[in-house]
Amino acid sequence: MTRTIDDIIEDFSQLDNWEDRYHYVIELGHALPPFPESARNDTNKVRGCVSQVWLFSSRDNSENPILTFQGDSDAHIVRGLIYILLAFYSGKKASEIRVADVEGLLAKLGLNENLTPQRSNGLKAMIKRIRAESFL
Repeated sequence: MTRTIDDIIEDFSQLDNWEDRYHYVIELGHALPPFPESARNDTNKVRGCVSQVWLFSSRDNSENPILTFQGDSDAHIVRGLIYILLAFYSGKKASEIRVADVEGLLAKLGLNENLTPQRSNGLKAMIKRIRAESFL
C-alpha cells in the first residue's frame, strides 16, 4: 500500500463531489495488496457485511503489539473502504487501535453520510473486527 491515511485525507479534500470520491475509493481498492487464497476462510470472514469480506491480522511479540492487517472483498467499493481502514489502522500498536478516532476520520472523509445503510453497517462490522483484534 502506497497511500498513507494522510495522503487519502488530502486527496479527498481535493475532490469536489461524492461521485469523484466514490471513484477514488474504488481506485484505492485496486491497489490493495494481493490477499492469500488460503486466508479466504470462515475464520477471517467478517460477519455483518453484504459483500464477502475477509480480514486478518499479524502482530509482533511485544507486550503492546504492533498489528498489521490484510483484507479483501468481492465488491470494488468495499475493497476501497478496506484500503482506507488498513491505511488508518495497520502498523499501529494495539493500544492505539483501541482509541483511534475512526469515526472522526469517516466524518472527515464524508463516508458516513454518503454510503448506503448496508455499506455503513459493513464498514462498522469491519471496524469492530479490527478493534477486536487489538484485544487478542
